[in-house]
Amino acid sequence: MRIRFALATAVTAGTLAVVVPAPAQATEYSSALKIKGVQYDAPGRDSNSCSTGNTRDEYLTIKNYSRGTTVNLKGYVVKDAAGNRFTFPSNHYLEPGDYVKLRGGHGTDSDAKNVVYRQNCNFIWNNDKDTIYLYKPSGAHADTHAYTKSRDDRDGNGYITFHG
Repeated sequence: MRIRFALATAVTAGTLAVVVPAPAQATEYSSALKIKGVQYDAPGRDSNSCSTGNTRDEYLTIKNYSRGTTVNLKGYVVKDAAGNRFTFPSNHYLEPGDYVKLRGGHGTDSDAKNVVYRQNCNFIWNNDKDTIYLYKPSGAHADTHAYTKSRDDRDGNGYITFHG
């Protein structure tokens, strides 16, 4: 009823407004932080051994796409389709245009090197398909991307770019 009334009012006023429903994932892009890409398949044979494995080579790149707002990652949550999750535990500031790589394995977080480690040697992303969710500290969606190896990784290098 409302749409018809609004459309009739707009036509009567001499202009036509087109009412188009927003795509289901449109709200995810209201955030300054977005998933830039994911190295979902670490190079080499997968090994989650903390001492000799390659979980550090699997990473998610998150970028601050705003033009003037610095974002603190503390409290942001990254999840996969199975419910595996990582919450950024401490302050990590991203200036406009800056990015961070969230890596598997153990290491020292560094603002200067744009890296945060999950402090966990298990792989989080599936090598065939998965969905990546990024949530704000408030619990609101920041970004979501699903991928399949066959559809999204045409060059077969295990890396997919979502936002340039």
